[in-house]
Amino acid sequence: MAQSVEPTAPPPHTADRAGSRHTADRPERGLATALAAEQAHLATSRAALARMRERAEALFSTGQHVAGDPYAAETLGRTLSRRVAELADQPDTPLFFGRLTFADAEHHVGRRHVTDDLGEPLVLDWRAPLSRLFYRASARDPQGVTVRRRFGFDRGELTSFEDEHLGRGEELGTASRILTGEIERPRVGPMRDIVATIQPEQDELVRADLETSLCVQGAPGTGKTAVGLHRAAYLLYLHRERLRRSGVLVVGPNRAFLAYIAAVLPALGEVEVAQTTVEELVARVPVRAVDAPEVAALKHDVRLAEVLRRAVEARVSGATEPIVVSDGSFRWRIGVDPLRRIVEETRREGLPYATGRERVRARVVALLQLQAESRRAESPGDAWLRRMGRCRPVTDFLDAAWPALTPEGLLHLLYTDPQVLATAADGLLTPAEQELLRAGRPGRTPKATRWTAADAVLVDEAAGLLERPAGFGHVVVDEAQDLSPMQCRAIARRSEHGSLTLLGDLAQGTAPWSATDWRESLAHLGKPDAAVVPLTVGFRVPAAVVALANRLLPALAVDVPPAESLRRDGALDVRTVPDLVAATVAEVRAALTHDGSVGVVAADDAVDRLRAALAAAGVETATADDVEAATRVTVVGATAVKGLEYDQVVAVEPAAIVAAEPRGLHRLYVVLTRAVSRLTVLHTAPLPGPLVDAPTAPTR
Repeated sequence: MAQSVEPTAPPPHTADRAGSRHTADRPERGLATALAAEQAHLATSRAALARMRERAEALFSTGQHVAGDPYAAETLGRTLSRRVAELADQPDTPLFFGRLTFADAEHHVGRRHVTDDLGEPLVLDWRAPLSRLFYRASARDPQGVTVRRRFGFDRGELTSFEDEHLGRGEELGTASRILTGEIERPRVGPMRDIVATIQPEQDELVRADLETSLCVQGAPGTGKTAVGLHRAAYLLYLHRERLRRSGVLVVGPNRAFLAYIAAVLPALGEVEVAQTTVEELVARVPVRAVDAPEVAALKHDVRLAEVLRRAVEARVSGATEPIVVSDGSFRWRIGVDPLRRIVEETRREGLPYATGRERVRARVVALLQLQAESRRAESPGDAWLRRMGRCRPVTDFLDAAWPALTPEGLLHLLYTDPQVLATAADGLLTPAEQELLRAGRPGRTPKATRWTAADAVLVDEAAGLLERPAGFGHVVVDEAQDLSPMQCRAIARRSEHGSLTLLGDLAQGTAPWSATDWRESLAHLGKPDAAVVPLTVGFRVPAAVVALANRLLPALAVDVPPAESLRRDGALDVRTVPDLVAATVAEVRAALTHDGSVGVVAADDAVDRLRAALAAAGVETATADDVEAATRVTVVGATAVKGLEYDQVVAVEPAAIVAAEPRGLHRLYVVLTRAVSRLTVLHTAPLPGPLVDAPTAPTR
């Protein structure tokens, strides 16, 4: 029979297999002894981890003395520094969370690999092949596991355990009190890892091959963000050296979201994953202006990629006169026909523009070299080759046939020269659209131009035509439903030879260009054949809250299955109030009597007013950017809440949230699904149509 033990539990009793405490087949004293043994193993493992770190620190401090040269010393120093960081212990985080017992062995499973002084494993990394059985073994298919044990912890201290005798056909499943307690634990501070609670369908995605690109359509609370982060950690474990060279990148919707997830990978021992936003990824020019909505939408349209490509191609022209180069007493001449052949051959090779320009230069110099070698007794040296490449006749030819370009200069040219734009946009953009592009009044030079965020994406597109950007071995993109086609292309350029994990929910698309079909986004990302995998069963958001949010789905015009939830706890309260501010203050005070974080979410223009009222009432608050703040209450505008979650959410005036933007119903769907325990909806204006049948409570 499955078992669990807690040191403060009442005397053991018998329960059916679906229960969460089963101890009748073992005396209480035996259970206490087993718990003490596990606590001792935890202490031993922590001490071993500390010694592993001490050895790494000692090597780091002496590394410069054993390296053969400065370069080797720097490389060794970086490696050892990374190793020291990876071995950092976090006292409030359990070092292991489970144990697998086989017929002839047992292994503890945890967040990282820990060995004793002889190299024998004390804790197996959750990513190790054997650890996979902790997530995949079942009563129907034990896979050699006789007992799976889960551990309960409180602030890093082991307090309980729970056994499932899989070999006897016993399995708790969702009745596991420890598993449920970990999933429902109050959310205070940054996001946590989910290694102790990964479900089989999540584990399958986490352990997908490096060469496989995935798109996870995840309903709220299904753990899609955690799946993406844990997949990054898993791939780094399995392909350490390969991905250390090429890198792993996580792209999030904003800095608040990145701050929220920042602690997950370091908790798993991964400290070298780059994290950025799309805006930072394409930040080649300073953003100092804002486009009108219709202009921004046009600039994010994929047609602009072809406009830019044509504009670049149009800069290349054939030679019109020969090159004559003086070289001491010699004069070398290259006729028009060979020069035209060089340009055409290089154009057909499809190289990035800047690479092509240098290829043309090299081929011209090669022809000059052939003439010099035929007249001289020896081959010219490198200095001669460099001098020929920089001489005036060659550079004049290059500037005429394949002129130098900068990304900013190209876009500025399109904005300032109507004829250049008309030629590049012929058949793609209407005259009215061309005029719309040029309506921003660019400066006299690229440097003087006040660029917008959409311009930055176009500049990055132009840069990709001129030079190939550095790529990553794997890229994780969260909240991907809000990527425009041009933003997708920016990410595609950085993952051309790597793989992608795309995470999102079409129902949560709030940008004017939000995706409505993952296949279109995947095509723009260069991964048209990636599998689209739905996650519909949620573990974080209570069923009552999910049911309320699902009322909006028919109005969102997206083809996604309704979310489901295994959570039958939680609370939902939709209430009409006479004074929104006063009701919000009262509701926050009530929420603070419960454990966990409190998120007050309202239309952006109401945030300052609500924070001021809460401050006047003596309630300390933070903003979404203050992820490390000690205060439990965060007041956040609806446009910044995506990807975040709070134990208790107070959603203020849904009608104002909906009215604030064209895709307001999508934004409201996001707001309503941020709660992981309790959701209170306060309103004075009528609720949006799809919610009018929601359960209500009397005014208080």
